[in-house]
Amino acid sequence: MTRERHILGLSGGRDSAALAVYMRQYHPELPLEYFFTDTGKELPEVYKFLDKLEGFLGRSIARLNPDRDFDFWLKEYGNFLPSPRTRWCTRQLKLRPLEHWLRQDLNDGTIVHSYVAIRADEPSREGYQATHANMRVHLPLRDAGIDRAGVLEILQHSDVGEPEYYQWRSRSGCTFCFFQQKIEWVRLSEEHPDRFKEAVDYEKTALRDGSPFTWTQGESLTELLAPKRVEQIKDDYQKRRERLLRNRRVNPLSAKPAPTLDDIYGVDEGSSSCVICHK
Repeated sequence: MTRERHILGLSGGRDSAALAVYMRQYHPELPLEYFFTDTGKELPEVYKFLDKLEGFLGRSIARLNPDRDFDFWLKEYGNFLPSPRTRWCTRQLKLRPLEHWLRQDLNDGTIVHSYVAIRADEPSREGYQATHANMRVHLPLRDAGIDRAGVLEILQHSDVGEPEYYQWRSRSGCTFCFFQQKIEWVRLSEEHPDRFKEAVDYEKTALRDGSPFTWTQGESLTELLAPKRVEQIKDDYQKRRERLLRNRRVNPLSAKPAPTLDDIYGVDEGSSSCVICHK
């Protein structure tokens, strides 16, 4: 008989958490293995949320720590920062540990079923692409017609809730994700000044060694944090938020929440961001 494994990756974000809750509620018969690939540069809120989710699931979440951390790979890449064009952080700190975790079983003939948190309102998004003939990828949220509103409902009704970083950030629990909007960098400096300083130090080293990239497009973090620039970024964010509120159709039967960063910047649907990090 062919051996099978069922795995579900958690990013520390809302979609993968909702998928884990959904699978526990509707497919309790599956011996799911939950895992989290830890870059070592996650926000404190991520670990707190994973602990809470673990309590709800009643199962431990395997922490797949890469054998070589962010600092090691940064040096390997000549201190060039990861960017949308060269996503070495995803490849080396997320995909590599996962592939190492599964390699022996896959090579031995085990069928690995991977459950990925792609929603029904994300028709253009694709999950982790199977690189082995024995890997099977499943999209339960999409198959069940669950969209973003459905994800939020699942988390609320289960009392798992959302990671606290969604109060000031739209995506990813990784400290210096290069897909952050500029307002999110400003908020990182306010919420976790030590983490922001670390990002600044990495950037200064990268620029000194000839990296063509900064963490945010078009300016360094030092430039971004200049008082007048911070004021401009916050003003731009507020104007976008107010414009969105004005343009929303009023439905007296709907208690729709205030716009989030997802809504204001359109960074969720159709995004080119890394699925394995942001879901």
